[in-house]
Amino acid sequence: MKAFKYVLLLLLILVIGVSIYIAVQPNSFEVSRTQNINAPQSVVYNNVIDFKNWESWSPWVEENPKTVITLPEKTKGIESFYEWKDDDGTGRMTTTETQPNSSITQEMQFADYPISDVNWSFKSNDDGTTNVTWTISGDNLPFGFKMFSAFMGGMEKQIGPRFERGLTLLDSVVQAEMKVYSIKVEGVTQHSGGYYLYNTTSSKFNNFKENMQTHISKVGAYAVTHNISMAGTPFVIYHKWDEANDAIIFSSCIPTNSRIISEEPEVLTGQLESFRTVKTLLKGDYSNLKEAWGATKKYIADNNLKIKESGPMIETYLTMPENYPNPADWRTELYIAVEE
Repeated sequence: MKAFKYVLLLLLILVIGVSIYIAVQPNSFEVSRTQNINAPQSVVYNNVIDFKNWESWSPWVEENPKTVITLPEKTKGIESFYEWKDDDGTGRMTTTETQPNSSITQEMQFADYPISDVNWSFKSNDDGTTNVTWTISGDNLPFGFKMFSAFMGGMEKQIGPRFERGLTLLDSVVQAEMKVYSIKVEGVTQHSGGYYLYNTTSSKFNNFKENMQTHISKVGAYAVTHNISMAGTPFVIYHKWDEANDAIIFSSCIPTNSRIISEEPEVLTGQLESFRTVKTLLKGDYSNLKEAWGATKKYIADNNLKIKESGPMIETYLTMPENYPNPADWRTELYIAVEE
């Protein structure tokens, strides 16, 4: 009997000790992780702001693929939300505030636990990458929540590694999205031609994108400062494409409504006569241009067409990178002149 009383006393002391330990635990918590993601700021932000993307990089879904995700009609922006259900219970994440491309503020309600605050910040770096910080915090924690946290090793141990994994998955998902592309040869058509302002330069293949953007900007700036109306989107005319010697000679062009007499020695006036052409549309990064040109030439060969030796080879940029940071959104038209 005495032994039983001692056991009860020890159990009572243990319960009191554990209760005191739990009671003195902090009434608040904060867990935060930061990772550099190899993508532009707006591209990362646009992924995170839309809840329909979360399942693809959620560390909790990765751990438990049977998690049921429920999405409403509105999945991004203020008052958008998503709900989930797994073995541990149900939860809901709601967006409450946004600063476009800069930050997202959310509230998370899981089971009967107190609402937690979730914050995202996106900081652009000079090299085009983005520092992403993912933070969760809560305060005025009830005894039951502190007990759960204490027995599970603390919120830092429970959440920190998952935030790290989630940011790693987000990085891979965003990079994969930026590499999406498609090539569609649209067949034979007629290019209308027209007047244009241009600047001719040479470049190595690796530097083509930067050089093209620089020279198109130079010609475009001339048009703007001289109040010259542009008749369409910028384009490039290739004069030489020499892969063996890693050399390209090309003209960066801005179409105009009429013939313009340039006052700048490096900005000249040209005219394209209307010509028969095979047209191809590339959706995606310029790194896929070589494949797009190859597909166009293959179409010409397969359809018994003949490339016009003196005819132009043109890339028309329907979108420019400075306005479309995600390469998957870039649109480029290719034209190879063919014999009548």
